[in-house]
Amino acid sequence: MNHKLTTLLCLMGGLIWLSMPSCKHEPFEVVIAPIDTTTQPVDTTMVDTMGIPCEDNIVYFELQILPILQSNCAFSGCHDVDSAEDGVILESYEYVMQTADVEPFNLDDSEIYEVLVDDDEDEKMPPVTEPPLSSSQVSLIAQWILQGAENLTCDPNAGGCDTEDVSFSQFIQPTIEHNCQGCHSGNPPSGGINLTGYASIREEALNGNLYQVINHQTGYEAMPQGADKLSQCTIDKIASWIDAGAVNN
Repeated sequence: MNHKLTTLLCLMGGLIWLSMPSCKHEPFEVVIAPIDTTTQPVDTTMVDTMGIPCEDNIVYFELQILPILQSNCAFSGCHDVDSAEDGVILESYEYVMQTADVEPFNLDDSEIYEVLVDDDEDEKMPPVTEPPLSSSQVSLIAQWILQGAENLTCDPNAGGCDTEDVSFSQFIQPTIEHNCQGCHSGNPPSGGINLTGYASIREEALNGNLYQVINHQTGYEAMPQGADKLSQCTIDKIASWIDAGAVNN
């Protein structure tokens, strides 16, 4: 066979072989699920919806100190923002720290404490014509200063609210004292309602007025006056105590 013809036939055969379909194994396919961009990612910045629980050995300004000041001092003619007697305003943490001469960790240099324990009637606060703060209220303010006079916050509703066997002496009386007695005491008490003793508190509890005003019911004047509504846990505890007969326990 002619050499050129042989070469030509070989080339043609090679081309035919290359054009023939070959047997191929299907490769292993790794399926990667697409990222779902239609859903919201997990929010790792969320805090517990129940909030920060309160600790017994810490004094919280908004929860414990401010109600005392609002009830006994921060009202018209005294230390609200409009009156600002002697330049002192006691309506908020910022005002207290700016105007009331509070020296963290130091009672002797804290005027806000000194006027509470001063023997000089001209310097003493509240004025001698008004009911003084109770020893427990003065101690609470002192403890707050000695802890650094910080604006610490907590959620009194955190961890649930125990409304069983609410004690008058341990819970109801201190709550009324810190939030209400600044107005509802003395001679005459605001609105003619005196809340300085068990008998008068019980009367207002059983006639329905106490719960209605602290729960801000329509038709009743919201209390504490000029202050934030009491926490829901506090309201629920007072309601439970009333429902149990408002006993002196």
